[in-house]
Order: sequence, then structure tokens, then C-alpha cells
Amino acid sequence: MIQQPTITNLPERAVLVGLITPDQNEAKANEYLDELAFLADTAGADAVARFLQRASGPNSRTYVGSGKLEEIKTFVENNDISMAIFDDDLSSKQVLNIERELKVKILDRTSLILDIFAKRAQTANAKAQVELAQYQYLLPRLTRMWTHLERQRGGIGMRGPGETQIETDRRIILDRISRLKEELRHIDRQKSIQRKNRGKLTRVALVGYTNVGKSTLMNLLSKSDVFAENKLFATLDTTVRKVIIENLPILLTDTVGFIRKLPTHLVDSFKSTLDEVREADILLHVVDISHPNFEEQIEVVNKTLSDIGASDKPMIMVFNKIDAYNHTPKDEDDLTPRSRENIPLSELEETWMSRLGDNAVFVSARKQINIDALKMKIYEKAKEIHLTRFPYNDFLFQKYDEEGEFDPVE
Repeated sequence: MIQQPTITNLPERAVLVGLITPDQNEAKANEYLDELAFLADTAGADAVARFLQRASGPNSRTYVGSGKLEEIKTFVENNDISMAIFDDDLSSKQVLNIERELKVKILDRTSLILDIFAKRAQTANAKAQVELAQYQYLLPRLTRMWTHLERQRGGIGMRGPGETQIETDRRIILDRISRLKEELRHIDRQKSIQRKNRGKLTRVALVGYTNVGKSTLMNLLSKSDVFAENKLFATLDTTVRKVIIENLPILLTDTVGFIRKLPTHLVDSFKSTLDEVREADILLHVVDISHPNFEEQIEVVNKTLSDIGASDKPMIMVFNKIDAYNHTPKDEDDLTPRSRENIPLSELEETWMSRLGDNAVFVSARKQINIDALKMKIYEKAKEIHLTRFPYNDFLFQKYDEEGEFDPVE
């Protein structure tokens, strides 16, 4: 009997390319490439090598200089590489020039994120949002396209007199963008009605950088089974669950994670999803405290919240993954300044975080550490908001404090 060969879906082999600039030192550039490697892994690619070049900024023709591009080309040809991923957005001219030299598929950070979003999208809402973002990304890059978009709708009768291929493609894309925007406006109206029908229950939204444990925390607090894994952008669709803490019902929402250099049109496309954040009463800002640059991730999230007009809401900082926090104690004869890498968690909590007071809690969602303390902080803030809407329930809260039983909705 002849044994059939086993067919395996091997990941594509990729190289990562970034720059060291006056605004981005080597440590920062390497950290960004670490994240880019994680994005590549999430998309199903294997990042086998990385290339960094010191420059004042991206080369207008090929992103990196000719010498570095030749170095990348040699590696690509000798190591069965099928893709090169660049850490910044590339223009159509740059992509065309780099493709001509390397003769492999060229992606930039945005196109990689869009690919992951397309892979993760499950609902009609998420799929429409991703498709809109893809077309908005594609529109200014039509000059490098190799396929003809009119084949998707039939070429005969679609082209006007003297119209060039790019003009035809641009018209098709603009038409599709218009249709998608109308579809999303319809979905947005439906979601707006759904939010109004939820009544005056206090709304709590989980926000944070991608892969900080929001979905795991959501599952823990709501006893649900929201999809969670150690990948970037595991959650695209907004999930809302009714949660009862100390007999006080709230609506808990899990949202898409934020990331550095998140494309503007992605934020615009996910407007209806981010409306859940805008309309929330309380934000739970989840932070992966075990990440070496969690403070920069906090800044990224805060900037995104500011961009969407949600930075003024009551917020609880949830420092997650305390079980994964590691530090290397300094030797007694080490005279270098103390840093995040060599101080224990207890000492870290006494830094700027101590000024957050009752608005901070340190937990481990995976190990279920300090979850009761988090629930009580949510309860206290939700109770304040609840009483502004139902002031006549104040005596019920007093009764609960005495007897341990009440229903504030009745």
C-alpha cells in the first residue's frame, strides 16, 4: 500500500524590518519589532529574522537604504522567505520598489493588522467594519495593484469612455465604501436602540491594550465564555453581559484592544463598537503589569480614549497578571539607578500608582487573585451612579448593609 504524503499548512516565513531614528532609539525599535513579531504570529507567519537600520527617517523610495535592502535581499534569497513586514506604513511607491528588489510579498504594519482583523471578524458588524477599513487602506494604494477590480462586478459596461483602469477601480472602491458606510449606519442605529433598551443600568466597559487579559477578566466576572487566548486582537466584537455584584446589576462590556500605531481608519470603522466605550458609565482600564513597557501601553490607551472622547469617565485601573510579574533584584554593589526591572511589585505599587488610591487594584484574572477586591471597587462606583438615577433606592442599600439582601431594580 502506497502511503500518501502528509499535507501540512506550514506558516509563511517572514523577515521584519524597522528603523532606529532620533525619535525611536534602539530599545524602542526592538520592542516595536517584538510586537510586530507577535502580530505576525497571530496572523500565522513565522518571523525568522529582523533587520534594523539607523536613519533620520524612512527612505522615500525603499524605506531603508540601498545597502540594507541588498542585505535583506541576500537573506531572503538564501532562506526561503516569502514575506517582508515593515513596522511603519508604506506608500504605494515604496511597496512597488521594495517588491521589485526583494521579489516577495510586502506588508506594512497596517496591512498586517487588517489581515488579523479580517481573520478574527465573526459577526456581520465586525466583517463590515473590517472590509470598510481595508478599502480605505487600499484606495490611496491603487497604483500598485496587479488585479483588476472590475472582474468582481463584470467588466463589460462598467467602464466609461476613455476611463483608465485605476479610475475604474477607484470608482468601484468608492461605491463599495459608500455602501459599507450606509450598512454600518444601519447597524449603528440598531445598536443605539439596543443600548437605549437596556434602561438605566450602570454600564461598565473593559478597555486596555490588546492581550492584557480583558476577555479572561470578562469571563471571570460574568461567568461567561467569551473567547480568550494569548493572541493579539482575540476579541473584535463587543460582548455585553449582565453581571450582579452584591445584588446590584450592571452591564459589563468587553471591547477590542488598542495598540500602538492603530490606523486612523480602523478607529473610524469601529465607531459602533467604540460607542460602547463612549456610552459607558465606568471604565475598567486593564493593564498587563508584567509587560516591561506597561506604562507606555497605558499612554497609548489613554490617547485613544481621548481621541474617541471618552477620557473623562470614572476609571478603575486594573493591574492584571501580578502572578507573571518578575524582577531581578539588584546586587548590593550595583550603583545603577533602580528601574522597573529590579524592584519588587510591592515597591512598584508605592510609586505613582499609590496616587490612584481607591481607583487602582492589583489582580490576576488567570489565578483569580484579588478578584473580590475588584468587585467591591466596581460595586462602590456603580452604587454611586445607581443612586443618582434611582435616589429612592438609598434606603434599600442601607437595608442591604444591615440584612445582606435587596434588589435595587425593584
